[in-house]
Amino acid sequence: MTRLRGLALPLALVLMWQIGAATFGVQSDTLSKPSDIAFALVAGLGDGSLLGASVRTLAAAGGGLLIGAALGVLFGLAFGLLPPLSRLMRVTVETLRPIPAVAILPIALLAFGFGYRMEIAIVAFACFFPMMILTEHAIGQIAPRLMEVARVLRLTVAQRVAKIVVPASFPRIFVAMRLAAGIALIVAVTVEVTANPMGLGYRLMTAAQSLRPADMFATLIWVGFIGWALNRALLAVEARLFAHAPEA
Repeated sequence: MTRLRGLALPLALVLMWQIGAATFGVQSDTLSKPSDIAFALVAGLGDGSLLGASVRTLAAAGGGLLIGAALGVLFGLAFGLLPPLSRLMRVTVETLRPIPAVAILPIALLAFGFGYRMEIAIVAFACFFPMMILTEHAIGQIAPRLMEVARVLRLTVAQRVAKIVVPASFPRIFVAMRLAAGIALIVAVTVEVTANPMGLGYRLMTAAQSLRPADMFATLIWVGFIGWALNRALLAVEARLFAHAPEA
């Protein structure tokens, strides 16, 4: 019931938009009637063009997410387990972290050219720092008594990581992964809009440049739906995996 109430205002605004556009007419290169947007969305799904662009965007976003998350977790583990190393690298990390991912686009273009590799590299850069910082923070939140048990049992570093550190911090690391997934989709679409001629971002830009507002808004709505569906799927996985774990 609460979700239905939350949809009341958006649906009312769309209805008012449709009625106003049908009553007064829409003569604009940047606006379109909701009914036309719905038809464009159905047409894009029907002819496969929207799904094909979605596959290309998700492939680049997923590849960058996996690489950035893996490296971020590794560095986060190292910094969390070795505080002196974390302090040594703090200035470097805090210098590189604020750089917008899109700002490295010229470097990625020179290194990889157009295509998947360039986009994956930029997405990986964007996902790396959130995963690293949140992983280090998750390790810092491990109960001290668990580390004391490891010392009493004389576990090696590898055994501590495998039996204590990873299981204790994994719920928070998964939350970081869920946040990084949203970042990956945003950055992938942004790169496609600005430089890479492929995927949903490129479709969005070509629709705008071709003065096809219905296709532009349909693509934008589809991107929002993909982001929502991705987040809901990860929330469902999180609820299943950590049903009995403390809230991260």
